[in-house]
Amino acid sequence: MDRRRIADKIMTLLCWAAGITLTVLVFSVLAFVFVRGYSVLSLDFLLEPPRDSMTRGGILTPLVGTLQLVAVAMAFAIPVGVATGLYFAEYARDDLFTRILRLAIRSLAGVPSVVFGLFGLSLFVILFRFGPSLLSAALTLACLTLPLMVTASEQAFLAVPQDYRDGSYALGASKWQTIRRVVLPSAAPTVITGIILSIGRVAGETAPIMFTGAAFFAPHIAKSLFSEVMALPYHIYVLATAGTFIEETRPIQYGTVLVLLLLVLGICSVGIFMRSRLRRRMRR
Repeated sequence: MDRRRIADKIMTLLCWAAGITLTVLVFSVLAFVFVRGYSVLSLDFLLEPPRDSMTRGGILTPLVGTLQLVAVAMAFAIPVGVATGLYFAEYARDDLFTRILRLAIRSLAGVPSVVFGLFGLSLFVILFRFGPSLLSAALTLACLTLPLMVTASEQAFLAVPQDYRDGSYALGASKWQTIRRVVLPSAAPTVITGIILSIGRVAGETAPIMFTGAAFFAPHIAKSLFSEVMALPYHIYVLATAGTFIEETRPIQYGTVLVLLLLVLGICSVGIFMRSRLRRRMRR
């Protein structure tokens, strides 16, 4: 008994230490970026496009471009990802073909993002002739996030107790009515969690979009799906590696990083708020 208690205390301390260490590291990164980037933050920095070889001005064009990429990518990824997860959880048979599909999706989750970029270049830019554009980049990002979204959705639907389905069937509901009125609402909070994680990854990726539609510099916001688009991650890469005056633009680089972090945190906070509201409604 004493050994068990000692082991329990040791593991508890290790878990606390790991959690505190991770928290300190995260806040250290945020503090590092904030200290070096807050000086350039202003309304003009957010509302002005880059100018003078990107050594002056703001980040309006890449900021809006990032939002456009996230919106278009999620418009394609969410329906396909959730529907695929629903198929695996509710309709697919437990046979060899389904196991192979699951294995393929799990394997895609570990593929480097640059491989998705080359895939998007070959398929959307060249084969489908979309060219380097907002649409090509967004579709590539949608493909990148599909494995995560499919897996999260499938696990969310599988986590719904079978008793909920049996009770619905006992009341005379059809399978689709049961899915629409019982399974989907019950799994919604977990599905939203997967969507939040996917949005965070889409907003911060550089490699897939630099091959498919991200522009080194664009004077205007993309006005169509077939226009090239600036994006915050690629803009940071350009400023830090290929800018005209790298050292002079260092505050702009850190300011852009800070805005990207705040943007992702803001989007995730909205998703977490929606998930919490859904959970409270379900408890009632």
